[in-house]
Amino acid sequence: MKFQNAPAEGIIGHTPLVVVLVLTVIVGWAVWWVVSYLRADAMTRQSIRQAAQVRWGWKRLAPMLKLSAMDKTPTALATLANTNGKPIKPRVLIPALKVTHDAYGVIARAQCLPGVGLEQFQKAAPHLANAWRCTRVAVTQDRPGQVVIRGVRLDPLKFPSEHRPTGDVPDETARWDLGVDEYAQPVSVNLTQVPGVTVAGLPGFGKTSLVNRLLSDWAPSPAVQFACADGKVSAAYEGDYADWVQRMFAFVGDDLEEANKLFRHLVELRRARSASVRSVLGVKSMWDVGPSDRWPLVVLIIDEAHTYFRDHKGSDPKTKKLAALAAENARLVEDLVKKGRSVGLLVILTTQKSTGDAIPTFIRDVCPVGLSFAQKTAEAAVAALGEEIREWPDANPINLQDPTYVGVASMNHQSRAGFTRIRTPYVPDADAARIAEQTASLTADPSVLLDAVLGPHMGELELSKTDTEAA
Repeated sequence: MKFQNAPAEGIIGHTPLVVVLVLTVIVGWAVWWVVSYLRADAMTRQSIRQAAQVRWGWKRLAPMLKLSAMDKTPTALATLANTNGKPIKPRVLIPALKVTHDAYGVIARAQCLPGVGLEQFQKAAPHLANAWRCTRVAVTQDRPGQVVIRGVRLDPLKFPSEHRPTGDVPDETARWDLGVDEYAQPVSVNLTQVPGVTVAGLPGFGKTSLVNRLLSDWAPSPAVQFACADGKVSAAYEGDYADWVQRMFAFVGDDLEEANKLFRHLVELRRARSASVRSVLGVKSMWDVGPSDRWPLVVLIIDEAHTYFRDHKGSDPKTKKLAALAAENARLVEDLVKKGRSVGLLVILTTQKSTGDAIPTFIRDVCPVGLSFAQKTAEAAVAALGEEIREWPDANPINLQDPTYVGVASMNHQSRAGFTRIRTPYVPDADAARIAEQTASLTADPSVLLDAVLGPHMGELELSKTDTEAA
């Protein structure tokens, strides 16, 4: 009998140790939770409490919102335990929910059930927002069989933010990190194979700051070179790009003739690259191999673009000359946007109101990425974002005129339906100047780099051959 009871006695003997281990785990988790809570800021503490309430109330809330499934098939264990022959009650299945938090609210991941999937969760989103005390709730498909429920208690669009550039080379050369959307989720746009970007909006609402972030993040890469035409100033030291000139291989102000020379220079670069891309890179498109030190992505920033394209009316010689220069500027930039994509040229045009008189439609309408900060009129919003913006009143930039929304833009994102509102961060001038100074040594004229690869006369021969074939 003693031999038979030995295992039971052994288990009983180890019970205090098991209890101690369980208590240790519980106490350790409680200490970790309390420390995390105390170290968090006030906004995050509120989100921690909110996440706890979401977890505790989920099993009761889910059936009320029809986010549960009824399983009428008894389990094997229930069948064996059913000794009285009575019908076995169906089981109510609740989707498993894993909840995390951040400063703005909660992020919940739910497992789908038969009959309870993305569509059902999206339909319940307004009721989840009410139950969880959220400003808004969005539901997206994370992966097959799982949805992500993002609830924000505070509107991220109303909280200004700053971006501190690290000075590190970006992991992806052509990825532009823009900021966060209305659910505080990071938003970026892939500019690979993109020939042009338009940025519109009222003065002082964030256009230059948006471009400033791109410069700060991309400047550490020698595979990117920058040129700029700033229509707001006559000389670089007067404007927003004074610190960045040292990281640009070319800069011009509001002089139409100087801008014409820059655009012509870049068109000649485009032609030389088009003629030599196969012999140098061995591919039809530069993007098949990606930008490099010897064949960098060339980013042309045209700030206040209307300065260079505006139609000048008058019959005096000076006005006629300006009109001719503006027309040719439009033609040259059109060449860059329509033909420069495959050889690594990207044009970013900013203006207050991107109507056809500011950015000619034959340029604007072939730029696949467009953003708009606050606008005063529906006409300006449509010019910047297209007719579809009329169907998305919540995202219309005419609703962003309040000073609270300085730095907030609307865009039609590549990977999302409809329009997305984005809070873009401010890059402090001191940080921008630091990055510009640190990366100034990386500046190089792409034409000089190409000549070094082709040799002093090879480029001319290739261009001559291309012109002959075209003729």
